[in-house]
Amino acid sequence: MQTDGDDQHSENAGSITLLGGVAMGTGVMIGAGIFALTGQIAELAGPLFPLSFIVGALVTSLAAYSYIKMSNRWPSSGGIAMILQKAYGPGVVAASASLLMALSMVINESLVARTFATYALRPFGLESSGILVSVAALALIVFAYFVNAAGNKSVSGFSLIMSAIKIGGIALFAIAAIWATGFSGGAFAEPVALSGLDALLASVAFSILAFKGFTTITNSGGEIIDPHRNVGRTIIISIAVCVVVYLLVAVAVGASLSTSEIAEARDYSLAAAARPALGELGFYFTVAIAIAATTSGVIASVFAVSRMLTMLTEMKMIPHSHFGMSGPIRSHMLVYTVVIAGTLAVLFDLSRIASLGAFFYLVMDMLVHWGVLRGLREEIGARAWILWSALVADGV
Repeated sequence: MQTDGDDQHSENAGSITLLGGVAMGTGVMIGAGIFALTGQIAELAGPLFPLSFIVGALVTSLAAYSYIKMSNRWPSSGGIAMILQKAYGPGVVAASASLLMALSMVINESLVARTFATYALRPFGLESSGILVSVAALALIVFAYFVNAAGNKSVSGFSLIMSAIKIGGIALFAIAAIWATGFSGGAFAEPVALSGLDALLASVAFSILAFKGFTTITNSGGEIIDPHRNVGRTIIISIAVCVVVYLLVAVAVGASLSTSEIAEARDYSLAAAARPALGELGFYFTVAIAIAATTSGVIASVFAVSRMLTMLTEMKMIPHSHFGMSGPIRSHMLVYTVVIAGTLAVLFDLSRIASLGAFFYLVMDMLVHWGVLRGLREEIGARAWILWSALVADGV
């Protein structure tokens, strides 16, 4: 039984390359951050919404410190569960916090799946149909199950191809939109209201959720080639790529649409921004990129959650029932993950899903930092001031 999360005990050790890990991390991050949350963040922060992404990136960089240090020391296919187990022991705190993290990731899958559905239906004018959005979101989650069931190399290869398509496409869209509109129009031409500090802070919380995909890498640590060296590098590269892409898109959307227009099209803000800047061709191009991005995001997230739940089960931190299914525990957890994600995608809209996910993630993140600060800081060589800064940033 795997009890310490050591990568040598993983039957799939070394099945994911550095580039594949970056593709999986950016797959989750860009899938949610750009296509699901840009409109939500702009609605809260107004013309200052690019600033929310910058602050979110800073908070995420502080948060990533604990995960990088722990993963470099003990790379694991259960990542966060391993960190919590070492910080608090295999008891109620570690199990509860791990489940909280798993739930936030499943919520994120539902968020991205509904975003996929909204973009896919937008060209047909059907994005307001709740039933069709739910059906399309559920179809994507089922597709993600089959890709994951095919094995690690299928997930890594698919993520790599889709990430290359979407990052290149998004960057091209953003640069073209900025070139076409400049910086003087849209939301950036509106006066800045500094009275809504609570709304600005809420937008930062959403932007942090947009970066949280790096935890996908943590949960796949034991399966990355040379994990003691590459897990940390993969996290850093993924965050850096996302910062550049997010800021490009934030500027492009803000220059093309007013704050009210962004709020009105909050579930498909990129497609809405593409139309005035680049015409109908730009609109359909953005829809295609959104479909690629959200598809890879759900696939990578399902992979990470099923791995973490498998580790929790093997460590006997959560109970398990086969429900008559054959095969290994990991295949069962894959089924449970997609069933829960599919249920949430059918029952909840984007704003409710995003709010729940942000809250659960921040609570779990604070527990990770406190656990490392309290009992593991000296063992892994972590700096106390960075851990305290991460705690304060999450608390605010």
